[in-house]
Amino acid sequence: MILLAVLFLCFISSYSASVKGHTTGLSLNNDRLYKLTYSTEVLLDQGKGKLQDSVGYRISSNVDVALLWRNPDGDDDQLIQITMKDVNVENVNQQRGEKSIFKGKSPPKIMGKENLEALQRPMLLHLIHGKVKEFYSYQNEPVAIENIKRGLASLFQTQLSSGTTNEVDISGNCKVTYQAHQGKVIKIKALDSCKIARSGFTTPNQVLGVSSKATSVTTYKIEDSFVIAVLAEETHAFGLNFLQTITGKIVSKQKLELKTTEAGPRLMSGKQAATIIKAVDSKYTAIPIVGQVFQSQCKGCPSILEHWQSIRKYLQPDSLSKAEAVRNFLAFVQHLRTAKKEEILQILKMESKEVLPQLVDAVTSAQTSDSLEAILDFLDFKSDSSIILQERFLYACGFASHPDEELLRALISKFKGSIGSSDIRETVMIIIGTLVRKLCQNEGCKLKAVVEAKKLILGGLEKAEKKEDTRMYLLALKNALLPEGIPSLLKYAEAGEGPISHLATTTLQRYDLPFITDEVKKTLNRIYHQNRKVHEKTVRTTAAAIILNNNPSYMEVKNILLSIGELPQEMNKYMLAIVQDILRFEMPASKIVRRVLKEMVAHNYDRFSRSGSSSAYTGYIERSPHSASTYSLDILYSGSGILRRSNLNVFQYIGKAGLHGSQVVIEAQGLEALIAATPDEGEENLDSYAGMSAILFDVQLRPVTFFNGYSDLMSKMLSASGDPISVVKGLILLIDHSQELQLQSGLKANIEVQGGLAIDISGAMEFSLWYRESKTRVKNRVTVVITTDITVDSSFVKAGLETSTETEGGLEFISTVQFSQYPFLVCMQMDKDEAPFRQFEKKYERLSTGRGYVSQKRKESVLAGCEFPLHQENSEMCKVVFAPQPDSTSSGWF
Repeated sequence: MILLAVLFLCFISSYSASVKGHTTGLSLNNDRLYKLTYSTEVLLDQGKGKLQDSVGYRISSNVDVALLWRNPDGDDDQLIQITMKDVNVENVNQQRGEKSIFKGKSPPKIMGKENLEALQRPMLLHLIHGKVKEFYSYQNEPVAIENIKRGLASLFQTQLSSGTTNEVDISGNCKVTYQAHQGKVIKIKALDSCKIARSGFTTPNQVLGVSSKATSVTTYKIEDSFVIAVLAEETHAFGLNFLQTITGKIVSKQKLELKTTEAGPRLMSGKQAATIIKAVDSKYTAIPIVGQVFQSQCKGCPSILEHWQSIRKYLQPDSLSKAEAVRNFLAFVQHLRTAKKEEILQILKMESKEVLPQLVDAVTSAQTSDSLEAILDFLDFKSDSSIILQERFLYACGFASHPDEELLRALISKFKGSIGSSDIRETVMIIIGTLVRKLCQNEGCKLKAVVEAKKLILGGLEKAEKKEDTRMYLLALKNALLPEGIPSLLKYAEAGEGPISHLATTTLQRYDLPFITDEVKKTLNRIYHQNRKVHEKTVRTTAAAIILNNNPSYMEVKNILLSIGELPQEMNKYMLAIVQDILRFEMPASKIVRRVLKEMVAHNYDRFSRSGSSSAYTGYIERSPHSASTYSLDILYSGSGILRRSNLNVFQYIGKAGLHGSQVVIEAQGLEALIAATPDEGEENLDSYAGMSAILFDVQLRPVTFFNGYSDLMSKMLSASGDPISVVKGLILLIDHSQELQLQSGLKANIEVQGGLAIDISGAMEFSLWYRESKTRVKNRVTVVITTDITVDSSFVKAGLETSTETEGGLEFISTVQFSQYPFLVCMQMDKDEAPFRQFEKKYERLSTGRGYVSQKRKESVLAGCEFPLHQENSEMCKVVFAPQPDSTSSGWF
């Protein structure tokens, strides 16, 4: 009796599980035809959410759904047939009226007869427990059409109980969360978790990067285990991190409603779904439910050669300061990414020498295998006759937004081979260091080429016998920032000769806080306080700056403050300016400095009344709640009044992320003999030298020399023209974001954000023995263009939003010193030119047949010029003033 009771309970339990299993997903009734309406629509705008400001389209149809087969061994194993009928395409924005591109056109004319026939062919969906087992369609159907069918089919995949699981649908393998209520199920898909093969890349630096947010929510209304309504909404929003006015948004909606049911096909009998499918139509084939990639054919698009010939006039040297040049550069880079090696090589070989540097910038910035092979075939590194082109190629590699191992391997090969110019050889190694850091930031530190490059840099530094080689490897390490290179840097910083010691110290200055350990700071303290040997002022002040910027201890700050008063006069003044700047700008070390200053022995008139002309100042270029741009200028003079070092920096911050936008350092040494002055301690035997070094967007460039040695100095003074020497000049692809999205509706979306600039940084240093005056000049000319392009494509109709933001500006720093008497007179200026600021917006809808609608807007304003404060006494921030200009709007056909 007990045994019978147990068996009965097991039977009841099994039966209950079967009933419960019946309700795990959607279930269709036998011999019924479900008639529904379906629509999917897409909207594009800049995130303002106004329908009248959006572009997009809607695809709608009637849908018949019928149950063909149910597994006799389990109710939750079903094969259903889905058929789209009476397909139509129309504008979402009904206010388009007569301007609608669909007006007067039938679906076959809009979509194409073959596309329409394919879309209206039935598809089969094999569901087990509400989840897609297989998706069946016909072979050789257009991929874009199959994706629309996949988008509809994916709506039938659901579960009727709450929980989190992984599902495979048109979006890929995604994490989904179900929230079940009485007669209602909400499905939330985590789009950032979806695993799907799609092309794309982005700029790894957060300041220059693009932030995006995606959501997907589908609401099911359930009755009798089947849907009476489904509403799905998917949004993709993005914004450029450092310029929040550049935004975009895609909204994709799907709507499925049950209208009626009627008598349908009889249930087919059989134990296997495959048998039933073959009986329905042997031409059915199982294809992935995951969306597939397709490319729309561009009708009437120019070839790469035709495109180049139409824009080359904008890339003449005299036109590079105009936004038009950068805009065309960005468009050409996009086109180059689809070009073959032979096509690119043909253009390179036929171009004149005036435009070739700009063409090299574009080809290198394309960052494809074909463009790399073409440019490497074109450039002859064994010759020193094309140094400008080689250097432009190398710097474009350094600024590459998403470099790969292939590029690094190519540069290593060039470095190991024969190079005609020693300057180019040095630049190759410097850029190898940059690529190592960028690949490591992208989790590529273990790549074979990266490991080889590390050994090349560190091994070369260890074995270097010539000063030139030591400098080259230190500059490469300054870009690579390898943690394992820190012991070598400490060795060269403390034991090296003047310029090498200074370079090693400035390299340490670029490392992040976690790498400036107590052991590192012990060495830096010995350098600053000269515990083991005498060091130059430039080395000592850099060592002090590193200590003060990296969590200094109480005693470290106290010892630095106590040293003031015992230093050479101008170094005294410089260190005081550094401390005062820390306090005024509320830098991280300001709290500990204030604690130390409470002690009278450290804070007294004798120390803080030191005279001199050296200075240090930090200020804001622009400041907002989410970002800040800062500039800093520090100038150190020798005791005789001649410039020793000027250091101008610009940083951009987004939250805690930072970008070293630019640094221009002008250094001079050994010039006291010109004015019969006495050199400072530790600088008695320095050779006459002046040069300039620059960092641009976190990339250390190869330093340039104004003169080296007394004879070189005298010859250049006698023949000086006063013209500045260019540090870097060219077109740079700075922001580079490409993202291909598979929308749940089946449509394909693309987001492209590119930012380019034409830049010219130059500097000069002039002496006048007659007037006993020296002058340094640093000039930055920059033209910036940022473009966005968002498209949603169904192959037969495309909607797009294009925006462009551009400005042209300049920043100039001039320092003049008259050293005919002491204290010598110093005049410093830093000016920002007036800059135009223009914004363009273009929205369009276009049929594959060529008919289209376009709406354009233009907005202009002027950013007023201003002079930045450079002294503690004048610390008011330069105001940003916009003078608005009339806006213009137009729309029409094309």
